[in-house]
Amino acid sequence: MRMIRINTIAAAGLAICLLFGTTRSDAADSESGSEGQDPAPPAEQILFVGTGPVVGVYFPAGGAVCSMVNRERALHGIRCTVESTEGSIDNLAALRSGDLDMAVTQSDWQYYAYEGKALFEEDGAFEELRSILTLHGEPITVVAHPDADIETLPDLVGKRINIGVPGSGQHVMAETLIETLGWTSEDFAALLEIEVNEQSRGLCAGAFDAFILPVGHPNGAIQEAVRGCGAVLIDLSGAEIDQLIEDTPYFAKTVIPAGTYPGNPDAIAAFGVKATLVATTRLSEEMVYQVVKAVFENFDHFKAMHPAFAGLTPEEMIGAGNSAPLHPGALRYYKERGWR
Repeated sequence: MRMIRINTIAAAGLAICLLFGTTRSDAADSESGSEGQDPAPPAEQILFVGTGPVVGVYFPAGGAVCSMVNRERALHGIRCTVESTEGSIDNLAALRSGDLDMAVTQSDWQYYAYEGKALFEEDGAFEELRSILTLHGEPITVVAHPDADIETLPDLVGKRINIGVPGSGQHVMAETLIETLGWTSEDFAALLEIEVNEQSRGLCAGAFDAFILPVGHPNGAIQEAVRGCGAVLIDLSGAEIDQLIEDTPYFAKTVIPAGTYPGNPDAIAAFGVKATLVATTRLSEEMVYQVVKAVFENFDHFKAMHPAFAGLTPEEMIGAGNSAPLHPGALRYYKERGWR
C-alpha cells in the first residue's frame, strides 16, 4: 500500500522543533542575530519520482534525472528519490491522488489522461497534469528475418508478421501502423499474435518473417534476434508516416542510431511514443525549474547515464510528445535559454 505524503516539509520541520524544543520565532531570531556568517543552507525538500519496474528503462531514466538534481542539492535543497512502480498508468493515478510529485509516463497515456479519454474516461480529464520534458523514444520498430526479402515497409505485404498478443501495446501500435498504410489483414500471409518473449526465437526459427514492436533502444529482444539469425531493422518513413505524426499529438519522429545493433550499420528512421516526465500544477514552479535546469546544465553527463539517451537533443526533448501543457517551471527555463 502506497503511503500518501502530506506536506512532507512541514512534517519534517515539526519533528525537528519537537526534538530540539525550538520554535519558528526561535529559528528566526537565531538566523537574524549573526551578521557576517554564511547563510544557512536551504531547507530540504523531498521530490518523489515514479518510474517503472526495476528491470525496465523507466527506473534508470528516473534515476538519471534524480542524479542530476542531487548533484546540486546543496544549492537548492531538493533531494530527489525514485520509486519503482508498475509504469505509466500507475504513475498517472498516483500523480492524480498526490502520492507522487513527478513521474515518467508514455506520451500516449499522458495525452489520454489529460484529455480524459480511453482508460481515463471514467475519471475525467486530468486538467492539472503538466508536461516537463520528453526522455527516450519508444519507436515502432520493424525487425525482419534476413532471408525474408524485406527491405522497406511495402515489402511486408504478403508476409507473415507477428503483432503481439491482443490488448498489448505492441498489438495496438502494430494495428495503427497497418491501418495508417491502408492495409488490412487480407494483405498478409498471416498476422500472428505471439508474446514478446517468444518472438525473437520464433523469427529465427522461421515461424514468421518479421515482427512489429514499439520499444526503447537498445532492446534485449531485438539483440537476441540480431545475434541469433542476423535480423535487420526496417526504415519507417514516407508521406503516410509524416501525416500520421502530424495528426497524432503523442507520436514523434526518432532515429535508431547507426550501429545500435550488429549488422545494422545505418541509422534507421522510426516514429512512435516517447517516455515523458510529468507533474501537476500542485508542484511548485521553482522545484520544476530546478529539475529541468539540472538536466540541461549537466546534459552530457545525463546522456551518458543510459544508452537510450545517447541521441537526445534539447530541441527534441521539449517538443513533440509533450501533449499536456508545459509546467510553468519548465517553460520558465526554456524561455531563459531562448528555446521557447
